[in-house]
Amino acid sequence: METVLDHIKSLLSARGMHYREVHHAPTHTSEESARARGEDVSIGGKALLMKVGEDYKLFVLSAARKIDSRQIKTRFGTKKLRFATTEELQDFTGLVPGSVPPFGRPILPFDLYVDSSVTKNERIAFNAGSLTTSIIMGCRDYLALVSPEVFDFSL
Repeated sequence: METVLDHIKSLLSARGMHYREVHHAPTHTSEESARARGEDVSIGGKALLMKVGEDYKLFVLSAARKIDSRQIKTRFGTKKLRFATTEELQDFTGLVPGSVPPFGRPILPFDLYVDSSVTKNERIAFNAGSLTTSIIMGCRDYLALVSPEVFDFSL
């Protein structure tokens, strides 16, 4: 069975995209991941699964920033917004918190939204389906590959 990491690497290779794979000790925070990768925390792409109204959506922002729930509620016209629980994340993706890559379909079955903070960087670094493997790639390549909706939702 193909892992999330295998699926990402296959997709990147099929598109001829350059990336660097980094293996490191398990990381549980954005700061730990940045240190393990040798990158500034702002380069990190923090992927968060959230329940917006009745739907689950994947939001990606610079790891140096925080979610602005007001912006998300306004964008989707809802008052109901929360993070997916650990159990929901496991059920929907088979992943643990901190290992979620910044990919919607075809990697993960969610609509993908990227904060404009990510687009300001030359690179994006992210945990790729595990707490011990990261991928670093060009941000332009990432955005072209995932075709997200981009809007401001971070503080």
